[in-house]
Amino acid sequence: MKPSQFAKGFQARPDTTSSEKRTALDRLNAIDDLVQSDGAPSAKTATKRAEAPLRAVPPATEAINANESAEYRAWRAVNGYEPGQVIELDLKAIKPSPFNPRHFYLKASIAELAVNLAKQGQQQAIHVIPDYANAGTYFVSDGGRRVRALKEANKETVKAVVVDLPIGIESYKLGYDLNVQRDSQTVFDNAVVWRRFLDEQHFQSQKELAEHLGLDESTVAVALSLAKLPEAVMQEMVGRPERFGSNMAYQVGRYYSARGVESTLRLINRIVSDDLSTRQVADIVKGRANPEENVKPATRQRYAQRMEIKLDGVAVGDLKSYGDDRLELRLRGLSRDKRDEILRQIEQMLQAS
Repeated sequence: MKPSQFAKGFQARPDTTSSEKRTALDRLNAIDDLVQSDGAPSAKTATKRAEAPLRAVPPATEAINANESAEYRAWRAVNGYEPGQVIELDLKAIKPSPFNPRHFYLKASIAELAVNLAKQGQQQAIHVIPDYANAGTYFVSDGGRRVRALKEANKETVKAVVVDLPIGIESYKLGYDLNVQRDSQTVFDNAVVWRRFLDEQHFQSQKELAEHLGLDESTVAVALSLAKLPEAVMQEMVGRPERFGSNMAYQVGRYYSARGVESTLRLINRIVSDDLSTRQVADIVKGRANPEENVKPATRQRYAQRMEIKLDGVAVGDLKSYGDDRLELRLRGLSRDKRDEILRQIEQMLQAS
């Protein structure tokens, strides 16, 4: 890892190897196991013991300690901290990571979560990384939305787990992968952050960036093409990821290059109100259709009813009905367990009917 990939005050460890880098996610997963089981061995560990009772298996904390960095070990010694321990930290001591994969946070979503936190309290700890150069302060590794909502709710402290990760491209990749799994990473976040990575020369080319993220270079190129859009235009699309994926956003970007901000905002409104397809927008961009025409798309059926679905006060999707016999359920941001539970319940309902 290049020294330039670390935030100010952080140095790459000279003995860092590729195998050591791969342990970062393992440490994070092991810590999650500790938190979720309140210190008890994970199911995976228990299974391993049952299969090989004569083989000594070190406790989870010892496995983590063997791989931890010297900085983290020293910090733990000073603060008497055990890996996976949930502690309360002053919100004023928490700061965003310069390698946060998210750039956009919707005000309405933050406000809604703030109301929920004010009523229910914080149920899930965030992950933070000590800023070793500034004692007593921490970078957010996972949980930036919760931090913003807690501040909105006028809270003074936050429940946190302190994790051992380097601040840099590696921590970005871990956060990016988590967001992709939750379906909360948008092409607009990628556009802004990836453009900054290239400008700051963390990567020498979009090809190198694509290789590091394990993505096709064309995917990275499309996202980077959106970086020229003003944030006001991106904000109009970022809250509707189901309507403005990479392809639709790319067409909007092309339209902006030719027509400017005001015309682009009008086009975005029409895409939403008339439920335009990507092909229809492409025709508008190419001049084959009038952007001001109010024509309903022939290939899309408008829903008759729509019900917003919330989980713990936070919108996670919607249920739409079409005609007399069609339902469409869209949910995102669910945990795997919650998703599987919903699938089982739907299967049971269908089998019983």
